[in-house]
Amino acid sequence: MTRIGFYLLNPTQQDRLYTVCRLVEKAYQQGNHIYIHTDSDAQSHDLEHLLWSFRPESFLPHQCIEISQQNMDSCPILISHQTYPPRLMDVLINLTPIQPDFFSQFKRVIEVISPNDNDKASARERYRFYQSRGYEIQTHQL
Repeated sequence: MTRIGFYLLNPTQQDRLYTVCRLVEKAYQQGNHIYIHTDSDAQSHDLEHLLWSFRPESFLPHQCIEISQQNMDSCPILISHQTYPPRLMDVLINLTPIQPDFFSQFKRVIEVISPNDNDKASARERYRFYQSRGYEIQTHQL
């Protein structure tokens, strides 16, 4: 069954996308294939650029995908706001305010929650959704 992890940022924390980069790096180093589901085209491209530059000594092979690009078999980190993952992958990082329909095909779902009140409110709704369906949930204070 899919494991769900909520990562709660405190007000003094680095921004949300920087934290996502750190989590992606860790998951990639563990051999996972990662799908990052973003909220918008702008967020997808901001994250794509940040993954290239957040740590100069790091290399995280990634690609933004569009609806028409469904043959992404070799790239271990995919980013999109408008399409389902093109293949089975290990980790879903959800940056949207609702849980994606396809979340249960992943071994693990990561929700990164900023201290913003709207972000926390939508996270509570997702938490209740996962909990009501019996998913194992862990909460991490960062």
